[in-house]
Amino acid sequence: MSNESRNPISGAGEYFTAYPDQVLENVLENVLVFLKSRRDRNAVSLVCKSWYRAEAYTRSDLFIGNCYAVAPNRVTDRFKRIRSVCLKGKPRFADFSLLPPDWGGYFRPWGMAMGRCYGFLEKIHLKRMCISDDDLGAIGHSFPLFKELVLVCCDGFTTSGLAIIATKCRDLRVLEMIESEVQDDDVDWISCFHVEGTSNMESLCFDCVESPINFDALERLVARSPFLKKLRLNRYVSIGQLYRLTLRAPQLTHLGTGSFCVLEMVDQQEDNQEPDYGSAFAACRSIVCLSGFREIAPEYLPTIYPVCANLTSLNLSYANIDAAQLKPVIRLCHNLQIFWALDSICDEGLQAVADTCKDLRELRVFPFDPSEDAEVLVSEVGLHAISLGCRKLESILYFCQQMTNAAIVAMSNNCPDLMVFRLCIIGRYRPDRITGEPMDEGFGAIVKNCKKLTRLAVSGLLTDRAFSYIGQYGKLVRTLSVGFNGDSDIGLKYVLEGCTSLQKLEIRDSPFGDSGLQSGLHHFYNMRFVWLSSCSVTRQGCLDIARRLPKLVVEVFRRDEEEGGDRGDLVDTLYMYRSLDGPRADAPEFVKIL
Repeated sequence: MSNESRNPISGAGEYFTAYPDQVLENVLENVLVFLKSRRDRNAVSLVCKSWYRAEAYTRSDLFIGNCYAVAPNRVTDRFKRIRSVCLKGKPRFADFSLLPPDWGGYFRPWGMAMGRCYGFLEKIHLKRMCISDDDLGAIGHSFPLFKELVLVCCDGFTTSGLAIIATKCRDLRVLEMIESEVQDDDVDWISCFHVEGTSNMESLCFDCVESPINFDALERLVARSPFLKKLRLNRYVSIGQLYRLTLRAPQLTHLGTGSFCVLEMVDQQEDNQEPDYGSAFAACRSIVCLSGFREIAPEYLPTIYPVCANLTSLNLSYANIDAAQLKPVIRLCHNLQIFWALDSICDEGLQAVADTCKDLRELRVFPFDPSEDAEVLVSEVGLHAISLGCRKLESILYFCQQMTNAAIVAMSNNCPDLMVFRLCIIGRYRPDRITGEPMDEGFGAIVKNCKKLTRLAVSGLLTDRAFSYIGQYGKLVRTLSVGFNGDSDIGLKYVLEGCTSLQKLEIRDSPFGDSGLQSGLHHFYNMRFVWLSSCSVTRQGCLDIARRLPKLVVEVFRRDEEEGGDRGDLVDTLYMYRSLDGPRADAPEFVKIL
């Protein structure tokens, strides 16, 4: 036998010589399947054409941060094997009613393109998009293997659309509606889930659905869903009904409690004796996340004591409770990593959190009354307490009426691992409460000392000095939000020239104008979007940017005269974003694309 015939890879040299690109792509495909980070994949696709093709062929998860940044057909032409899609539509300020509801962000063109090309699609996650009942019907019809639908801050659909999904998607495992607007048209969508055999449902979240549900159907669904781990209920589910559900699903790990109170017409007992709610929670030994507590009756809070020791996440952002009611709960939550609450817990409640939750990583404090003349409930005292007690903190969103530089400096020193710092001082141009000085040094300390900072929201009285600090030290900041502050165009120039990683810039009610905005011409192509509302930017200034950067979509629009007033040549709102395919075709009349 010749040496060539004995060689198991005989002739391989000739193959490698004749088809070098094909061999390389085959090797790459087997390597790239293990590459999960979308940023790493994007970097790989830029190496050369061969790597570009291999990366596209092996990608199964698709993330589009702006649905107008690329045309759906371009995406489906490039990526052929997608099983999971995440799409974002409207900019974030849509959450604050600064964007008219008919601005855009429609799912339909994406749904049509994916329906033609992605027959094996299993997951769709949408954020701030308009999706109709017809779109939901198309999802159920086009994707026989569909398993997961998550709608965050979406609108345009009704309970009829939910009924379609429940009826057609027989293998559905995740259905989550989070802070979305769901119109009620009196359809019993809960009853539309397949009623025979065991259900594969793993997550069902409908706390934002503002209409009653068929509880008996829900109870049956929960009872035959042994894999159900996440359940978030709306305010039409009472604590008595919650008790029945927890008995049916002791395997739950994430529970949204609905209305944590008794509803008379629902919970009437023949013997007038209330169930032992605490025993039901005690049986749910796997619960690590509690949320909901809409229309809470504080006297029922002790019923959650049995699960507090295991909690890593507690969301009380709908619960109007005070410090005295919070303390007995929070003192049992030694493992808590995420805590959301209303400012009704006051500084005293935050002190209790600081004393107990030494492993806390994320804190959000929302205002019960967001008006400028509201009573001061949380302040620099609570922030300072958190910085002393929760030194592992990585993310904070803090609404307050007053603040001091000293408290912010203390947080920058005590919590150097902060990646997200969002301080919202309610009111316009509010200085340091004690010294009367601008808040420059506090925010300067945050960007200096928190080396991992990627997201920053600033508020209060700020001068150009604060923005010079941000530009000089905020090299990793990717999202910057500015509201009701600023000194001159020089401040915006510091940011646009210094923050080299900036991807998203949101500014409202600030004095920045054309000169400051145009200092970012070198960087706008690298950013996802720029939003300015009620600033000093003119239409001509926006037009100059559109002419100099033809691949940047520059949208300007104004609200009604009664709302916006006469601002002359000033634009009410400017929204700029990069796009591979030019201006969108569905812009409403009030939007002018320059």
